[in-house]
Amino acid sequence: MKQMDWDDLRYVLAVADRGSLSGAARQLGVNHATVLRRVNAFEENMGLSVFDRTARGYRIAPRRRRVLDAMRDVEEAALGVERAITAARSPLAGVVRVTSTDTLCLGVLPGIIAGLQHEAEGLEIELSSQNQHADLARLDADIAVRPSAKLPPELTGVVAAKLGLSVYAAPDGDDSWLGLSGSLAQATLGERIAEITGDAPIGSRSDSFPVLREMAAAGQGRAILPCILGDPDPRLVRIDGLIPDSAVDVWVASHVDLAEVPRIRAVRDLIIAGLEREAPRLLGAI
Repeated sequence: MKQMDWDDLRYVLAVADRGSLSGAARQLGVNHATVLRRVNAFEENMGLSVFDRTARGYRIAPRRRRVLDAMRDVEEAALGVERAITAARSPLAGVVRVTSTDTLCLGVLPGIIAGLQHEAEGLEIELSSQNQHADLARLDADIAVRPSAKLPPELTGVVAAKLGLSVYAAPDGDDSWLGLSGSLAQATLGERIAEITGDAPIGSRSDSFPVLREMAAAGQGRAILPCILGDPDPRLVRIDGLIPDSAVDVWVASHVDLAEVPRIRAVRDLIIAGLEREAPRLLGAI
């Protein structure tokens, strides 16, 4: 057995999480061949097969679960060291990475960030739009702005506003419902919408609220949308009374190990203040 290359653990764990080389490649931001090479190298160096290769993807081989669990412990320890180093050497300057949904990135965050950059000279704000939650434990982002019922234990933050929901449709559009798909269907907003629509038949689906808005504007059906997307669109009418008043908390959060890093705390506080100012528009109080 050769000396372990600890960086290979990232590739092995990504394949274990995603179940395929292509899924791991997307998660890590590398190509398919790189993942294959690193996984093969790890298994060759260690003298054991972690995965069974099947037509449906990569499956954890029998009796290898304990190996994967130990690898996750190593990864978490390494990430903890990285976060501690980041916190220790962080000045009130540099890059702060903010992640949020496409809805909030389109509807409210660019204006807030434009304003806070005037108040926080020396800071560069990087805004990432994704409906799949970024992993703050892996330092994918410094701040998450997310509609959610609650935070996972590794994050700390506050509810800065509430995101209101209502029904929107084109004036002469179809009466069928438009639904959610993909990761958005499993998110808090998706679960809330599924509760509202119940067993009603769904005509078409999308994994993005802005795309659903376009589908509704094209007359494909009624969509339950965040009010911040539906209210300002002149192509849509808001249909009150079809569903009960509904809203989801919008959290501004960071990993507990990085919450007090000066630059992250400063940007987080300014985003919270900006969302509080936008609270009526986010709620849909028109």
